[in-house]
Amino acid sequence: MAGNLTTGRAEDLPANANGKSADNNSIVVCFGELLIDFVPTVGGVSLAEAPAFKKAPGGAPANVAVGVARLGGSSAFIGKVGDDEFGHMLADILKQNNVDNSGMRFDHSARTALAFVTLKADGEREFLFFRHPSADMRLHESELDINLIKQAKIFHYGSISLIEEPCKSAHLAAMNIAKRAGSILSYDPNLRLPLWPSSEAARTGIMSIWDQADLIKVSEDEIKFLTGGDDPYDDNVVMKKLFHPNLKLLVVTEGSEGCRYYTKVFKGRVPGIKVKPVDTTGAGDAFVSGLLSSLASDLKLFEDEERLREALNFANACGALTVTQRGAIPAMPMKKAVIDALTKFAAS
Repeated sequence: MAGNLTTGRAEDLPANANGKSADNNSIVVCFGELLIDFVPTVGGVSLAEAPAFKKAPGGAPANVAVGVARLGGSSAFIGKVGDDEFGHMLADILKQNNVDNSGMRFDHSARTALAFVTLKADGEREFLFFRHPSADMRLHESELDINLIKQAKIFHYGSISLIEEPCKSAHLAAMNIAKRAGSILSYDPNLRLPLWPSSEAARTGIMSIWDQADLIKVSEDEIKFLTGGDDPYDDNVVMKKLFHPNLKLLVVTEGSEGCRYYTKVFKGRVPGIKVKPVDTTGAGDAFVSGLLSSLASDLKLFEDEERLREALNFANACGALTVTQRGAIPAMPMKKAVIDALTKFAAS
């Protein structure tokens, strides 16, 4: 699940040894939440029925940062955790995975966020969050590492950081800094309805920054939610309600079935890679990391359909491999494993 999780203090990290990869020209900077997931030691039970829980590092933007680094790319994470054992453990996990964690901040009064998550027997995920408030919600605009944001070739974020102030203002400021610096803005809404005050607040909040993104990844369920129940498989729904004039690429993930893609010029579908799932946690984040790692080294993907399809096939394989292991960060695949899986799949 969570592998060998060792704790470490931020002050122990050498100034330039925060996991920076050599190629900073193609760095993917991920902004948002980093937390501890507690997952049952057995599958197919509700949270109340779970006999025990195991801790695993989590938080979608952090998962993506680790995923990019595992694939040989350069990545960084910006966000806030508590000045507590869990917060320092998470900072150390990013460092161990070659993610630049110099943009992390530590809150002295709020704790690192906790989430209890389980996949019930009926296939539905159940969440219970402890963030009242948690440190990630308390990141201030003044705490942003502006130089790190300006380096981003791709600036990636979700919507959870839009729920509460002061983090919301910090998020909007970081997006503006990245946009002005010429970064590609990448958005995965990653809907977590229990964290929002209401469904309407979630819909409004998620859509409030929709037209600023260059790249958006959504799931079928998120399309249904954001459009008020429209058919997520209808291309007309997607293009009329979710595609916007500044968008370079919209990707709709369909789990094991693969994904669909939409640009101003072309659209299509890339089938998924069939595996036996063990835990679907982090699959979407692994998909995003696969796509962003390809995009960071080749921005022409937006215009070349053949190269885009190759990148999406690679991203599908990243997602597929992740569900064959428990946990999110521990399951993020290395580049060789993805290439081997694609070779095996092509030969079958």
